[in-house]
Amino acid sequence: MSNTWKSDAMTRRIAARNASERRFRLLGLSAIVLSLLFLALLLFIMLRNGLAGLDWSFLSGSDSTDASAAGIWGAAKGSFLTMVVTLVLSFPMGVLAAIYLEEFAPRNRWVDWVEVSINNLAAVPSIIFGLLGLAVFINMAGMARSSPLVGGLTLALMTMPVIVISGRNAIKAVPPSIRTAAMGVGASPVQVVFHHVLPLALPGILTGTIIGMARALGETAPLLMIGMRAFVATPPGGINDPASVLPMQIFLWSDEIDRGFVQNTSAAIIVLLVFLLAMNGLAIYLRNKFEVRW
Repeated sequence: MSNTWKSDAMTRRIAARNASERRFRLLGLSAIVLSLLFLALLLFIMLRNGLAGLDWSFLSGSDSTDASAAGIWGAAKGSFLTMVVTLVLSFPMGVLAAIYLEEFAPRNRWVDWVEVSINNLAAVPSIIFGLLGLAVFINMAGMARSSPLVGGLTLALMTMPVIVISGRNAIKAVPPSIRTAAMGVGASPVQVVFHHVLPLALPGILTGTIIGMARALGETAPLLMIGMRAFVATPPGGINDPASVLPMQIFLWSDEIDRGFVQNTSAAIIVLLVFLLAMNGLAIYLRNKFEVRW
């Protein structure tokens, strides 16, 4: 009798566990389907409104007060120059900071405070970085407003904490046996890090960097504070020339009264989505190509 009761109780527990797992899988599938539906709805609306406006004159033109003559090339070039400045500044500094904090920094209150500050900076609203860029780079340093240089510096401040966090996680994922083996054959601590640990952690670092850059590409608030919402009729020739960026161009066109800019806004959103999808696709490719399974 006792064995039968125990068997029935075990059967009920297994059935309850299986039912719970089925509900969890159904909930996860529902969340995925809902997200894909919203994405499909966005793509459908944007393609319906803006696909007709994607022609060579739109892709090669610059901003204009005439909707039929306005183009996206000036903003696209401004976004490219801004992203180059952001990457050149944030990637090496973020990786070096991650290496120091994970491999060389002593364990004390100062380092703990730095780590907490970096984690907090990654969650700070982006407009705060815009105010910081306005105060430091424009008001104090006297740099040119609306330039890709100032925009890149501001976005680098915003992107660097993300790179530091992702870099530390990638470095931490490298097994300690790699370090032990390298030091066992006579490598110095610096050689261990740069010759063995960093190459193995680089795929994860690159993935986090590209995701952070994709986030920076879609930012509007910090660039709004440093004046990159100005009307720029000619593409920028360098990083110090006045420029706009794709998110800001979309913002300006969406505020226009002329109904012709509705098509331009949707077409510009399509171009921005292509940029973002390409960057995220690159991140997935790098992760799959260079990922090492321990």
